[in-house]
Amino acid sequence: MILSVTLNVAIDRAVVVPNFALGRRHRSVESRTAAGGKGVNVARALSLLDRPVIATGFVGGLNGEQVIQQLQREAILTDFTRVAEETRINLAVVEPSTGEQTEINERGPAVSEAEAEAFVERLDYLARGAAICVLAGSLPPGIEPDFYARLIEILKGHGVTVVLDTEGQAMSAGIKAGPSMITPNRVEAEELIGREVESRTELAEALTELTGLGSAEAAVTLPEGCLAIVGEGADRRVLEATIDPLEPISRGGSGDAFVAGYVAAIYDGKGREESLAYGVACGAESTQHLGAGWVDRLNAERLLDEVRVQQVDVSTPVG
Repeated sequence: MILSVTLNVAIDRAVVVPNFALGRRHRSVESRTAAGGKGVNVARALSLLDRPVIATGFVGGLNGEQVIQQLQREAILTDFTRVAEETRINLAVVEPSTGEQTEINERGPAVSEAEAEAFVERLDYLARGAAICVLAGSLPPGIEPDFYARLIEILKGHGVTVVLDTEGQAMSAGIKAGPSMITPNRVEAEELIGREVESRTELAEALTELTGLGSAEAAVTLPEGCLAIVGEGADRRVLEATIDPLEPISRGGSGDAFVAGYVAAIYDGKGREESLAYGVACGAESTQHLGAGWVDRLNAERLLDEVRVQQVDVSTPVG
């Protein structure tokens, strides 16, 4: 079983607005409303890829009930901890000519200490039957920055492979607990190492720094794929997995689809090259859908033939 944890669940509404500009009145030409938050998006994609997954985290109020009902309609198993305050609502405005997305995200409900402890106990129970756990997204108000680190220690105690996909203080604290893999985008990776990277060579070199912070492996997601450092000891290597980008309907959530594809392949026992390739194929395929976490499994499998995976020599410039 795979667990996907979303501590700051949301109802995500995406609207397609041609020629979007501030200060003007617009009419959307298409919209979609779904349960969201990064971990929920990952769970949806894993379900669509036919892998066993349980979505867990915090939900509250009528919005939280709507999240559960939507996931049940999608046949996704859930085991959420209830909180007193209302689950947030997020809005994404998509420009159809480019697929670029502008997001307006609420902060989310404040979580009390008692509610947080209830979730910790629940995750400790769920971890006993899990092979992999994805910890994804922002922390809601009331949760300390080291909360992911605490969850990682619990999961590792049960022998669970942990993938961490967050940012800011939550990532800085969480990476020190030694997750199996982190999946930041380029901006998030730069924040972690404390400087900008000007070339692909520098980004490849930065991967070593990322793992030096505590994570066993790291994959930096990019518009055309990913750059990753995997393996250990003599098997340590940097891999680049790329695909020619598809004409996007929406780019939002492609990173979540990448994580889902990577985790799905790891769950199947695939090697790192195959797993990164499948993640890139799923991320690319997801850009053909409005809303996050939507992936067509058959199309993603067809795209696998178009993914290029190569080992990168960090001593040789790569762009």
